[in-house]
Amino acid sequence: MLAALALGLPTSAAALGAVQLTVTTDQPAAFLNGEAATFVAPPRLIGGRAMLPLRETAALLGQTLGTGAGQVQVGRLTVDPAQGAAFLAGARQPEGSVATVGTILYVSARLLADALNANLSVEEGGRTLTLTALREGGNPLAPQARFSTDKGVYAPGERVIFTDYPFDPDGADIVSRRWSGRQEVYFQPGTYTITLQVANSRGLQSPPFSRTIRVEGTPVDTPLTYALKYAEPGDRFPDPGVLSYPAAPVQAVSGPGYPLLFSDSPEAPTQSGILYQDTVAGRARLLAYHLNALGRPARLYVLARNLEPRAVEVRTERLGETAPTRIEGLLGQVTLLDYFAGAGAHSLTVPPGGSVPVYASPTLGPGTGVNLLQDLTTSGRVELTFLMLEESLPPSAQVAQQLPYLQPDGRHQRGTFPNAVRSLRVNLTTLPARIVIGDGQLDPAITGVDVLTGQPQRLLGNYGVLYDLEVSGAAGTAVALSPRGGLYRGAMNVQDGPLSQTIKLPRSGNALTPDQPVLLWRSQTGRLNIDFVPASGSNLPVSLIFYRTQVQPGFGGVLKTYQP
Repeated sequence: MLAALALGLPTSAAALGAVQLTVTTDQPAAFLNGEAATFVAPPRLIGGRAMLPLRETAALLGQTLGTGAGQVQVGRLTVDPAQGAAFLAGARQPEGSVATVGTILYVSARLLADALNANLSVEEGGRTLTLTALREGGNPLAPQARFSTDKGVYAPGERVIFTDYPFDPDGADIVSRRWSGRQEVYFQPGTYTITLQVANSRGLQSPPFSRTIRVEGTPVDTPLTYALKYAEPGDRFPDPGVLSYPAAPVQAVSGPGYPLLFSDSPEAPTQSGILYQDTVAGRARLLAYHLNALGRPARLYVLARNLEPRAVEVRTERLGETAPTRIEGLLGQVTLLDYFAGAGAHSLTVPPGGSVPVYASPTLGPGTGVNLLQDLTTSGRVELTFLMLEESLPPSAQVAQQLPYLQPDGRHQRGTFPNAVRSLRVNLTTLPARIVIGDGQLDPAITGVDVLTGQPQRLLGNYGVLYDLEVSGAAGTAVALSPRGGLYRGAMNVQDGPLSQTIKLPRSGNALTPDQPVLLWRSQTGRLNIDFVPASGSNLPVSLIFYRTQVQPGFGGVLKTYQP
């Protein structure tokens, strides 16, 4: 059986009843329906015959080329390249009707005309030929691809608006679209061909449908100014000047003084035991990041033990988790998306002297990890214990009393840090400007203590710290995240007037390089409130970049908003 090759059909050919191709032997230039076309392998005179490159000619004429069993078929013509043989409707043709030059298969122009029931005219001593072929009928059950662009000629940096309108002859659903050459903007002058092919719910594919556009003239936008107009939150865009922007003036103000209990050492415990432990009263944030290296299924728990002579309520205000996963970069991002989603508070009552798990991870297979970010409020003093337990052990006070305190691994951190919120106020004046987070200099690391060893701690990267950022003068600005330490995957929450939105950063993949920032938000009001927590498993520092986004007057100020 012969398999069809998908070959693009030029726009002019797709819309007409006939396709007319004019060629000159030994010349790559040609004309297709009056428009210039080019052959990679030009037509030739071989053995006194005018010969055409079969694949290129079939593509230009919009004819389906079939291949299989070492043969090539188009129309009523079948060619066996290995034997140098051609058959028209099954009848063998004279020697010399086909030839191979290098890797290019040539066929007699007159034979190809007969195979396609086409007209062939010859002039100028047989060197210039015009082949007029009927448009191919195609499969009557196949869907048809169709699309348009809002114009045919664009300026560099101008947005291209695509409207696709494929259809199926029997009304079957169009289930997939495959584009080639499509971009929403072209920054370099030139001619670009865009092709669409669709498939229906019966598995049939359409013939390719193409249109050609030209890009020329004075640029409308650069890649940076285009992104500031059109990029979606979570999209990356180029900005080679990102590291040269001045630091925005930042004012630290007093905020909630609750502690952060951070458990990340030993990061990969090899036995059941106590990872970290401290006492809290009131509000606290918990951050745990651990991998199961026990060699058998295990679970991470946070056990709350009541130290009061009365019942104490432990209320979870917010919780985000990722577990189980082997993909380290996922741990922090999914946890933050969960955390900002704020599934709703719940509470547990702990009797005097009693214990209750306030967090229990899913079962962690060997080598998989867990990331927990949890805000608690207690009505009295409780002891919080982070435990890694093989799955067969219950998280009871009796079991906890018999477990060893696991020693830090010397590479990661744990401890209690008094200030889990860093409240910052920024008034935007000169733009672009940036705010640096997690570098230990412009943004100092918070300090605390490992209460199990008494050792002072500096929380490098400020993982788990909530940055409460209030930005004034934000009208007409956009904010983006620029990674400065390597791979970053996280999330932020933005409050813009009545709008509250959690943004996945980036929308797909990873943010990797400083000069590829990720758009966070375009402000709709004069004040933005941004909640940001450095993502576990990602690299710091990062910068928040603020840009001016007002559309400038003149042609460069054109803003296309229609997106069908």
